[in-house]
Amino acid sequence: MSLEREVFGQVTILDLLIATGVLLAAIILSKGLQVYLTRSLAERLRRDHIQLIAKVVYYVIVVVAILVVLSVFGIDPSGLLVAGGIVGIVFGFASQSIVANLISGLFLLFERPVKIGEQVSIGEVSGFVEDINIISTTIRKYDGLYVRIPNEKVFTANITNYVSHVARRFEYVVGIRYSDDADQAIRIVNRVIDNQPFALKEPAPQVFVDSLGDNCVNIMVRVWAPVSEWYSLKMKLLWMLKTALEGEGIEIAFPQRVVWYGDRQLVGESQVPSSEGPKPTRDVAEPEVDQTT
Repeated sequence: MSLEREVFGQVTILDLLIATGVLLAAIILSKGLQVYLTRSLAERLRRDHIQLIAKVVYYVIVVVAILVVLSVFGIDPSGLLVAGGIVGIVFGFASQSIVANLISGLFLLFERPVKIGEQVSIGEVSGFVEDINIISTTIRKYDGLYVRIPNEKVFTANITNYVSHVARRFEYVVGIRYSDDADQAIRIVNRVIDNQPFALKEPAPQVFVDSLGDNCVNIMVRVWAPVSEWYSLKMKLLWMLKTALEGEGIEIAFPQRVVWYGDRQLVGESQVPSSEGPKPTRDVAEPEVDQTT
């Protein structure tokens, strides 16, 4: 049997064999790529995302194989491509944002700047990542509200990941009175921090006089903690520092104002006689009184 024998029209047996071989090769290649993608991305992406990517690869290969088969049968696919190109242009303009979100979602799935369950800040939205889809990302805010962000905005926004590093630092500014001993206060603060099991030794905490304010000496306190214990330690440590300092006679300073009136010094509601004599006061002109009737 001759392979050049025409079966119908100008299509020969050889053409049928080539078309069949191309289709079989395309199917085998696409299935192999699906298996490879499923295994290689199993630890990086969710199962539904892997399946979606595998389907896209499968259909792309099948479409290319069909175009090759059409050319084998002598059918010029250029007309179909032109018509499809026009339809594609119209569809592209109509779904530009969807395509942009789709492409951004694929980049996010491979780059993985955020993961489900992580605490992040994306632009002006902060909270926990609930879901990452191909088109959008869902954030659960701290007040319980859910926000859906298009992946195009996620991909182009500044992303702050609060939990990607194993440790995180927090800091306080503790103001003490000028009459108190700053060195003693630093020793007390260091002792309280050392007694906290989740306050890391490395990086070491920092406690030092940061600035001299109008009403107090400002002591900077910087502490590193495991990211899982960061918030709970930050909430309780400040109050522990306050009680420890006050227990040693060191008070947290607050704004005060001393007012002089004649020869007496007014401090709050109490009056303290001045030992330095009367203080000069500024003369204030008496308002003129109209004597006319």
